[in-house]
Parts: sequence; C-alpha cells; structure tokens
Amino acid sequence: MEKVTLKRSLKLWHIVLMGIGYMTPMVVFDTFGIASETTGGHVPTAYILALVAMLFTAASYGKMIQVFPNAGSAYTYTQRTISPHIGFLVGWAALMDYLFLPMVNALIAQIYLSATFPGLPAWIWVIGFVAIVTSVNIFSVNFTANFNTMLVVFQTLIMVVFIGVAIKRLLNGDGTGMLFSIEPFYKEGINTSALIAGATLMCFSYLGFDAVTTLSEETPNPKKTIPRAIFLVALIGGAMFIITSYFIQSVFPTAAHFKDPEASSPEIAAYMGGLAFQVFFLAGGLAGTLASGVASHASVSRLLYVMGRDSVLPNKLFGYIHPRWRTPVANIVLVGLISVTAVFFDLATAASFINFGALIAFTFVNLSVISYYVVRKKMHKTFKGFFSYLVMPLLGAGAVAILWANLEKSSLMLGIGWAIVGFIYLLYITKLFKVKPASIHFEEMEEMHPSSYIDEEEKSFAVEETGEINQAKNA
Repeated sequence: MEKVTLKRSLKLWHIVLMGIGYMTPMVVFDTFGIASETTGGHVPTAYILALVAMLFTAASYGKMIQVFPNAGSAYTYTQRTISPHIGFLVGWAALMDYLFLPMVNALIAQIYLSATFPGLPAWIWVIGFVAIVTSVNIFSVNFTANFNTMLVVFQTLIMVVFIGVAIKRLLNGDGTGMLFSIEPFYKEGINTSALIAGATLMCFSYLGFDAVTTLSEETPNPKKTIPRAIFLVALIGGAMFIITSYFIQSVFPTAAHFKDPEASSPEIAAYMGGLAFQVFFLAGGLAGTLASGVASHASVSRLLYVMGRDSVLPNKLFGYIHPRWRTPVANIVLVGLISVTAVFFDLATAASFINFGALIAFTFVNLSVISYYVVRKKMHKTFKGFFSYLVMPLLGAGAVAILWANLEKSSLMLGIGWAIVGFIYLLYITKLFKVKPASIHFEEMEEMHPSSYIDEEEKSFAVEETGEINQAKNA
C-alpha cells in the first residue's frame, strides 16, 4: 500500500507570502510608538540593523536546507549534525514558539473584536478565530496558501494607502515637512546604545522567515525554492517595515506625539484619516492576525508531523496524513484545540512563551552549519568556505546572543520550565539515554520521494543509527 505523504504543490510565491503572513506586516504600526521612544525617533534605522542581523541566521537556514530539505527545520538540522538528543530538545523548544503563536494571534483578535463589540463575551472571538484558522488549514496546503495570500495583499494595500496619505501630509508641512529626509535614519547626537536596544526589539518582528522551512516537503524543489524563499521573506518583509516606518517617523518625528506609545496604531490611524481610517486599520489588523494565525498553524502542524514520523512523538497520531487533503489533519485539529485554551491566558503570558523557542532554534541552526560544514565536511579551509561556514554563522549566533541578553525574565523562566518537561520526556523515550531518539528512515523517504535529495553520507549515517535503535529495542 502506497504511503500517503504531504503534497508537493507550493510555488515560490506561495511560500514567500506564507512567511510574510507569519511576520504580520501591520505590526509596524502596533510597535511603532514604543520603538520610537526606545530609539529616540530612529525606528527605520533599527529595522535596518535588525534585518542585517537576521540575514546571517537566514543564510544558515539556507545552507542547512541544502542538506536536509525536509519539514523538520531546526529540529532536523540539530538532530542530524550535532546530537539526536539535543535535536529533540531543540524541536521541543521550537514547539513552544510555534504552539503559542496561534494562541497569541487568537488573543490579539479577541482584543480587537472585544473593543469593537464590547457587549459579547470575549471567549466567543477566540473560539471563532481558532475555528476559522483550523478549517482553512485542513483543506489542502494550496487552499491555505491562497487564503493567506488574500490577507497579505489586503495588508499591503492598507500600507500603500497609508504611505499615500503620509506623502500628502508631508507635502502640506506636517511632521518633518519633507518627503525625503535623513532625519528618520540619522541625526546628530544619535544614541547608539538606544539604537541597538531598538534593533533588538525589532528583531522579533522578523520571526517568520524561518517558519517557511517547515513547508520544505510541500514544494517540488526544496533545495532551490526554500533558500530563495527564506531570503525573500526577510528582504521583502524588511523593506515593508523600513519604508512604512520611514513615513510614520516622518509624520511623527518623536514618541511625544502619542498619548500611549504602547498602543500607537489607533492614534496613527485617527490622526491620518479619522474614524473611517481607524476602521480600515482595524480590518487590516485583523487580516494580519488571521494571516499570521493561518501560517503559524500550518508550520506547527508540519513540525509535529516530522516528529511523529520520526517516532519521537506517537507516530499513529502525529505522523498521519489525510489521504484526500494531503495535510496532517490530526495535528491541525490538535493545535486548534490547544489554541482554544487561549481563553485561560492573557496576552503577556502567551507572548512570553514565543521568544525562547525562536531563539533556541536560531542558535542551533547557526551551530548546525558549523558542525556540519566545518567539523564534519572540513569545508572551511578556503577563504570562501571559512567566511561562509564559520564567520557568517558565528555572526548569526552573535546577533542571537544579543537577543538572549535582552530576553524578558518571564520568557526565560517559562522556557526553562518547558525545556525541563521536554528533558523528562526525553529520558522516558530513550530509557534513560540507553537508546537514541528515533530519527527519520531515509530509505523510506527515498521511496516516497525518489529525488535522492539526501546525500549518500547522510543516508548511511541514518541507516547506521536506525540499526543501533532497532538493536537496542530488540535487546
């Protein structure tokens, strides 16, 4: 009987728009007030610095997808290059990031809609939001990608309209009174430490370029498509953030313009176009939240699928693919059920879970490049190899280290607690480290996808490890 697999049908633009949807372009308006306050009125520069820092890690993802083009992302890269045990823990930590983002989106939607319709109970919006996102993800990955595309296009339209209105106001003398000015990027007396703090804050806006790696098994040529998609998501998302924040900063040169810098979006909308523009912005905010919810729901269901297929999670449930829709339906429904528990969380608590998992994944993807290309393949002996496989991932890891240093204490404590639970589960599935965690059988992968996309060394490594696991089980 032929094994059911994920459907390889996504094109490059599908994947890029899924990544941009995950990043939520409209977030530039929500975070602008506090970012302007932090950077002293230089938000576009902070976005540029954050983009440069994230591109080093994006390059590491691109290098690893060339060797391991499957949906496991950081979990697979660490498992195959450093240690199966550490790989499991990285996957477990990444699950925290991916599982809680759909919950955060549900809570943001609840905040938006409860403010608009205060007479209805808040839990209705959470359940309704989760039901929509879950349903969209069930019916084929192409349906999910096309629905996400519509939402991203709508957000882009709102940003274009905003820029048009901003240009009109600048020409009328508002803000800096200049259409083109260096002031939003640099002015004399700029505080470098404040700028770095702002860039650290802005880095979290770029979370999402890495999520497209979980779609590797749903595109016909992952080695070519996914690395391109990773860079395009980061670059296009970065351009949207930088250009839009430039015009916001030009109209609102300092954070003093906002009564509440932590909730700048409604004030920006009201100033730019009154009540009608606020409604337009609200619709855009909801579209962004829904797009991020759809994309993040798709990503976590694929990561669960790979961990189930590898049998580090129960295979019958997590490794199941629906024969008609070719989607991991059980995982999608499970993530939906988990997301509904957002009714018991507040936004700050749910958001605290996200950053820890993302930083774990970023750290180990950079380390995986060094482990594979430098330690195992010895490809650092030329200048190009030294720069590509050692210097760049070290710079990526250094940028992530700055984010670690600025991680909220609540995120760190919650993340450590989650990691301890994962470590206990690892002890159980490895019988106190007497056996290695199971990993994917590359012989089966080649039967399912006869493109020979794993190199011979990796297949022999996998076969050897599988033999050890089976021998230990039989013992």
